[in-house]
Amino acid sequence: MKFLDQAKIYLKSGDGGDGVTAFRREKYIEFGGPDGGDGGRGGDIIFESVENLNTLIDFRYTQHFKAKKGGNGAGSDRTGAGAPSLVIKVPVGTQIFDDERETMLADMDKPGMRIVLLKGGDGGFGNARYKTSTNRAPRRSDKGWPGEERWVWLRLKLIADAGLVGLPNAGKSTFLKAVSGAKPKIADYPFTTLHPQLGVVRLNMSEEFVLADIPGLIEGAHEGTGLGDRFLGHVERCAVLMHLIDGAAGHVVDAWRTIRAELEAYGGGLSEKPEIIVLNKADVMTPRELSSRKAALAKASGAKVMSISAVSGQGVKEVLRALQDVINEAKAERAGA
Repeated sequence: MKFLDQAKIYLKSGDGGDGVTAFRREKYIEFGGPDGGDGGRGGDIIFESVENLNTLIDFRYTQHFKAKKGGNGAGSDRTGAGAPSLVIKVPVGTQIFDDERETMLADMDKPGMRIVLLKGGDGGFGNARYKTSTNRAPRRSDKGWPGEERWVWLRLKLIADAGLVGLPNAGKSTFLKAVSGAKPKIADYPFTTLHPQLGVVRLNMSEEFVLADIPGLIEGAHEGTGLGDRFLGHVERCAVLMHLIDGAAGHVVDAWRTIRAELEAYGGGLSEKPEIIVLNKADVMTPRELSSRKAALAKASGAKVMSISAVSGQGVKEVLRALQDVINEAKAERAGA
C-alpha cells in the first residue's frame, strides 16, 4: 500500500428537502384546509478517526464527497425523511485545514473521534406552516435550504511516541527493523527510505512504544533540498527524538549540527523536544575512534552521547530503555496536567 500524507478533497453536505403545497380533501369535512408537510434535513458531513488506517491513499482516487438531499414533504402533514450523514473515515492523527492551508478546522488525534464538519441544510416549510386565522388556504411552501460546501486539505501526522531522525544512510531503517516488526527497505544508497515508517518496540510485557523513522534529511531540507522537510510533521507529536549519527563516516559533529539546523528551521517545536544522541556503527570503529567521536559530540551538544551497533545489537537495549524513560515521563506529565 502506498503512503500518502496529504490530500485535497471537496465536501458538500446535503440540501434540505422541499416543503409542499397540499390540501385536505375528505368526503365529510367541508373545509379541508392546508396539510402540506415540511422537507427533511439534508445529510451532514462527519469525519471519524479510526485505528486501522495509516495513510490517506484512498483520497487520491475519491476526491468528491456529497451527502444526500433530504426527502420532500408530502400531503397529510407528512415530513420528508432526513438524509443519512456521510461519515468519512480517516487515520488517527489527521488534521483538516481550509483551502488556503492556514486555518486548522479539526485535529483527529484520538481514536474514535467524530466531528461534524459540514451541517446539512434544513428542510423547507410546507403550506400547513403558513395557515393563520386570516389566511385559511395558504399556497406558499419553501424550497429546502442548501447544504454547505468547501474544499479542504487533509494532512496526516503519524501518532508515534519517538521519532528517528538523521542524515541519509545513518542506519535508521536498520535500527527500526532490528528493534521492531517493521520491514523497511534497506540499501546502501541515500534516500532508500522515501516515506515514514512506523514500528512498535516492546521492551517487556508492560512497556512498548511506537517509533517513527523519518526519511533522511540533508542540509537545506527546509528549502526543499533532497526530499525536503515535509515528513518532519510526523514527529511533531513525539515525546522524544532519537538522533542517529553514522559514527563510522566521521565528521559526527557536522552531521549533528546539520540536522539540528534543519529542525530549528522547520519549527513546530521540534528543536525543543528531548533528544537522545546516538552514534551508530560502533562495530566498525576502533575503541579509540569511538571514544574520541563520542567526546567531541558530547562537547558540541552538551548532552550525553550513547553508542550502538544496529547490526550486532550492541548498546541497543540501553538506548531503548532511555527512550522509554523519556516517554514515560511525558505520559506522566500529561496525566497530571
